[in-house]
Amino acid sequence: MLHYGHYLDVLQQQHEGMESAADIMMSLEEMFAMKSRTTKREAVTAFMNLRMKPGQAVKDHMMKVIAHLNIAELHGAEIDGETKIDMVVNSLSDSFDQFKLDYTLNKKEYTLQGLMQDVQSAEKILVKGKGQEIHMVGKVATVKARQKVKKQQKKKQLGPIKKETKKVTKIKGKCFLCGEKGHWKRNCPKSQNKKEEGNLNYLETCFLADSTDSWIIDSGATNHVCYSLQGFQERRKLSKNEINLRLGNGTLVSASAVGDIRVYLDSRRHLDLIDVYYVPQFKRNLISVSCLNKFGYSVTFNKVFIISKNDKIICQGTLENGLYFLHRNISHSLDTEITEPNHKRVKLSTDETYLWHLRLGHINLNRIKRLVCDGPLSDLKVDDLPTCESCLEGKMTKRTFSAKGARATECLGLIHTDVCGPMSIQARGGYEYFITFTDDYSRFGYVYLMRHKSDAFDMFKAFKAEVENQLEKHIKILRSDRGGEYLSGEFQQYLIDNGIVSQFSAPGTPQQMG
Repeated sequence: MLHYGHYLDVLQQQHEGMESAADIMMSLEEMFAMKSRTTKREAVTAFMNLRMKPGQAVKDHMMKVIAHLNIAELHGAEIDGETKIDMVVNSLSDSFDQFKLDYTLNKKEYTLQGLMQDVQSAEKILVKGKGQEIHMVGKVATVKARQKVKKQQKKKQLGPIKKETKKVTKIKGKCFLCGEKGHWKRNCPKSQNKKEEGNLNYLETCFLADSTDSWIIDSGATNHVCYSLQGFQERRKLSKNEINLRLGNGTLVSASAVGDIRVYLDSRRHLDLIDVYYVPQFKRNLISVSCLNKFGYSVTFNKVFIISKNDKIICQGTLENGLYFLHRNISHSLDTEITEPNHKRVKLSTDETYLWHLRLGHINLNRIKRLVCDGPLSDLKVDDLPTCESCLEGKMTKRTFSAKGARATECLGLIHTDVCGPMSIQARGGYEYFITFTDDYSRFGYVYLMRHKSDAFDMFKAFKAEVENQLEKHIKILRSDRGGEYLSGEFQQYLIDNGIVSQFSAPGTPQQMG
């Protein structure tokens, strides 16, 4: 017996003549299936087109996403878990770009619940950061206003203040940068290394050694940027403010030149970077991922990154201290002869013999032929090996330094001295240099830390006073490497006044420095 009580009157009258429930269900499915398919399509379309509005709470946005997903799945839509997560992440607003980048690079596996928790945590960090920024701006403005009022009140109470004349001590010697007298190099007005005074406080968190040979892959950079002119094959000088690049903090810097750079990867391969901007203010060389894509390269990121073209791997690099560094052969000079400067393709070796020579640790041609005869490389067609620069460099020898100088016969008879610095990371107290004094007879050494290179003279006087007092002897000879800190007039005059002979080592022979 069929129960028609749950049907509408119209449907009940239409299906009264049917004998079985199966016939009724088939009839109902034909009548209403199209509506279900339409609802499914609308729900899937709404889910795909859903975008988080600026300022919208993450929780509200995620509730809408889950609602559309439930409707779509209820009407038969099948969406796998990874696709769901990818579409939800893609629907987030631009303020979550860093979260999207982290998700893409690290390839995290999420559930909807886990994703919602992480996105809400990211939202709290963003809101907190904006609040601190607004609070700090307001605090600085308030402090400046109070200081201004206090300064005006103090002027009214005290009246005009007579300026005290300060005794100016004239600096002897001349500047090693501009050659003018009256100031040191660190205070030279023409120095480009002088830090600009401003209200911007910054903290560098990447304690890495700067090198003109290191290149960093940056997915956020819009252009290739370098801070050294070394390696440019051809370049065009730019006028001031002709090309301005915007940094992450909003500051604009002007590019001084633009040109092409060839980055050598090893003895057989190189990567040509087109339209590289030279910006002296930068401290890193950046390779833009978007610029590589324009010339047909593809870049994939994981624990390592790989640059490929036409399904061939061009180069790769590793993640170091949060930055992706390009692996390359830094022993190859960048100042090589210019060949095919407009050729944008990377030359790859198709010589199978040379390839196996590299794979097997640079073995010689006879050993490769033996492997072919014995069977492991039976399919290899042996050709003559081209010149391998790595083999040539590995077999180079250096002549030993056979010359032996006269050694001192007593303590303080000969003192070797040298200055090292500036270091890339300052020591506590702002020390960037250190100077060494080594006794040639006893091999005993002293090390003094210095903030500036010009402190070498004061350090020598302190060293001289200590050792001469302790040993009750006098320094006879001071040998240096012709550094400018030892050639100043006051240093040389001090040596003459104290009867100390100033010796200099021959250029390029550190063996003479003890």
